[in-house]
Amino acid sequence: MNRRLFLQLTAAAGVAAESPAIALEEITLDMIQTAFQSGHLSSHQLCRLYLSRIAALDKAGASLNAVIELNPDALTDAARLDSERKAKATRGPLHGVPVLVKDNIDTAGKMKTSAGSLALANHIASEDAPIIRNLRAAGAVILGKTNLSEWANFRSSHSVSGWSGRGGLTRNPYALDRNTSGSSSGSGAATAANLCAVSVGTETDGSVTSPASIHSLAGIKPTVGLLPGAGIIPISHTQDTAGPMTRTVRDAALLLAALAGKPTDTYTKALNAGALKGARVGVARKFMGSNSDVDRLMQSAFDVLKKQGAEVIDPVDLNPSQLGEPEFEVLLYEFKTDLNAYLARSGSAVAVKSLKDLIVFNEKHRDREMPYFEQETLVQAERKGPLTEKSYLDALEKCRRLSRAEGIDATVKKHRLDAIVAPTSGPAWLTDLVNGDRDTGGCTTPAAVAGYPHVTVPAGFVKGLPVGLSFFGSAWSEAKLIGLAFAFEQATKARRPPQFLKSVKI
Repeated sequence: MNRRLFLQLTAAAGVAAESPAIALEEITLDMIQTAFQSGHLSSHQLCRLYLSRIAALDKAGASLNAVIELNPDALTDAARLDSERKAKATRGPLHGVPVLVKDNIDTAGKMKTSAGSLALANHIASEDAPIIRNLRAAGAVILGKTNLSEWANFRSSHSVSGWSGRGGLTRNPYALDRNTSGSSSGSGAATAANLCAVSVGTETDGSVTSPASIHSLAGIKPTVGLLPGAGIIPISHTQDTAGPMTRTVRDAALLLAALAGKPTDTYTKALNAGALKGARVGVARKFMGSNSDVDRLMQSAFDVLKKQGAEVIDPVDLNPSQLGEPEFEVLLYEFKTDLNAYLARSGSAVAVKSLKDLIVFNEKHRDREMPYFEQETLVQAERKGPLTEKSYLDALEKCRRLSRAEGIDATVKKHRLDAIVAPTSGPAWLTDLVNGDRDTGGCTTPAAVAGYPHVTVPAGFVKGLPVGLSFFGSAWSEAKLIGLAFAFEQATKARRPPQFLKSVKI
């Protein structure tokens, strides 16, 4: 942050001029708690600093458009948590920390939960999602909601990630003409731009890990079922999960524990800078070859793994090519069933009560809901029948067999691996409202379809754009993957904050 902006923000927040410098850029949860404990900062002041930075960079300046709505009760909540701290009642590393959450996660109170759709623009959830209850119990301040690819990017094969009818287009803070990826677009951009301490995204296939990679963040997609899935506007009950998006692996580990309602040290115990020593890591080269610059960066990353003592098995055979068709079939069926159930429970302020209603709404409001792309995916889903149909059951069986028994599990067992590694995604593509998103490669599908854990960590930059390295493996191996990612992070320190460039020079 430049000094003038810092002084403007601290003045707006009421931080005393004689206080030590409190720079929001790259501040960690540990640094925040140290500032709180020393009395140099309060939660109320920190929230005001972030609100001022959002005003300066998200709503003006670079105009990232990452935050779709602010919590009008955030400062009140922060003041209450400050009072708790003064009474010596500190809840842990999230106490008083401002968190942004994706706008498909239910929050009770005054904020909407819309999945970015105008059809849900007036929807206020009757209760917090369980993960939000866990966050509040851990002492987090819900600062606001982030924009997303509408309906978590399950609407059209020509969609533009980061765009929603309600929220508009989120821009990438590394290059404003580049895409944010999706669907946790706003969470990625906001965290990278230091508009919050940490954020929460959701993933069905790549929606935490891909935007984390593209924004030089640590991101965790946990095993499906580790975090309670209720209260999240759904695509698929077999693949959906929330996950942390943070600037460091340690912060991701702390946030994951809070989301799960687990003890603080559940995952931080795995944070060992020497964790790669003796680890067996397999390189999934099937996910390389799309970009020679990415391949060179990955080779450098693999060299780091070796230097840190890992035994790198290169390559390992993990072929995702047969997963695409059955995965899409499963998602179509589950989206219809799961969304209909969610909408049926929504209050009277929501006019649409089914997927069929939603399709009609979008057609009626075509000028605002479909100015760039259509809704053919929604139409395909509406044509599907119940989850008892043979085509669904066959597709689900094929997904689980290919991704688990014949996929990740088989590869891990054959090579006795601690993790599989690959580039998380390619660098961010130019946003194109005419043709939609561009595929720049990525390894998200096997872990997503299997419902297995996937951790991404910054690996470096290609022409000024971030690229992440993925660690994924068998079910419930979060702690091990977090430890390996942490060791890589400590050896490379690859993350750099964005400079809000209009474009990158090539």
